[in-house]
Amino acid sequence: MGCIFSREAAEQGDIRDTIQAREIDKRIAQQSTAEKKVQKLLLLGAGESGKSTIFKQIKVLFQTGFDDSEKKNYTGVVHANAYQSIKILLDGLQEFSESEQEKYTLLPENKAIGEKLTEIGNRTQQPPLTEELAQQIEALWKDPAIQASYLRANELQLPDCASHFLNDIHRLAQPDYVPSKEDVLYARVRTMGIVETEFSPVGETKKRGELYRLFDVGGQRNERRKWIHLFDGVTAVIFCAALSEYDQTLFEDESSNRMIETKELFEWVLKEPTFEKTSFLLFLNKFDLFEQKINKVPLNTCEWFKDYKPLTSGQAEVENAYGYVKTKFEELYNESTPPDQRLDRVFKVYKTTALDENLIKRTFRLVDEVLVRQRLMDAKML
Repeated sequence: MGCIFSREAAEQGDIRDTIQAREIDKRIAQQSTAEKKVQKLLLLGAGESGKSTIFKQIKVLFQTGFDDSEKKNYTGVVHANAYQSIKILLDGLQEFSESEQEKYTLLPENKAIGEKLTEIGNRTQQPPLTEELAQQIEALWKDPAIQASYLRANELQLPDCASHFLNDIHRLAQPDYVPSKEDVLYARVRTMGIVETEFSPVGETKKRGELYRLFDVGGQRNERRKWIHLFDGVTAVIFCAALSEYDQTLFEDESSNRMIETKELFEWVLKEPTFEKTSFLLFLNKFDLFEQKINKVPLNTCEWFKDYKPLTSGQAEVENAYGYVKTKFEELYNESTPPDQRLDRVFKVYKTTALDENLIKRTFRLVDEVLVRQRLMDAKML
């Protein structure tokens, strides 16, 4: 009997030891996970460069996406974007009609509608879209004068989302309208202050998956003073430059070219002492819009690109012009970075379209591979 009791006691002791061992392993794993270094990424760029859209794509691609309640919260933003877009095009008529009055004059039946929507657009808070208002917006959008104004959108501060929303205005006016994922990505809200999110491009369940904390800060000039507070401990700066904005001016200063502003801003960030060993990932963004524009508006319209000479046309010209812009940014990086400093940090250039989910997913996975490799090299593990 004694032997039986001893054996049972021993077995119970083994079970307790096993449970305790598992509990210890669990706690160690939890502690290890909690202490795992989260890599800090800073998303910088001038206003309208597409930073906020990339930030929203992170939520769609690597987190839970936008649920219905979050999408509904964008309804007012979408409606406001539609009102603002038509108001900007109406304002363009006044400006352009000084030289060509007939071309930029609304049809007689649309003049009263134009006055009404101008007044609504001037309000600090616009009403929800109704079917009646949608019909009036559609009438204006189809008016030849408004279409002529739209063809000169680069001279206006027209948001990129304008055609997306105005072409589908009746859907936006439905009583049960809930913004789609695409609507949320297109919706334009200026980033004020600092927003952040945490994600892993390869999934947190994978052993080698790095965790990143991404910070997005407003790109307009009056928001940049807030940047300095985020400069410490940054693993990499993701700098967004909008390829398509070489012929556009700043929202906050219509005498300044957007591409020149981006060039000067990129140069300033590169020379910031805090980033001496920080990796730089340059996103040449809005390639889709660049592709549509480059054969219509010469690249040398921009002073920085004044020595560019088109060699061909069509898609070949798109790639040729893109290669030229990429080289200009690479030259700027080399001019702004001492040779010895180039050895301590990564510099990569990516062609991006913030609205393209697959492209952004692939880009961030490439970014992850580059940064993981750099960290291993820094730790002399490669």
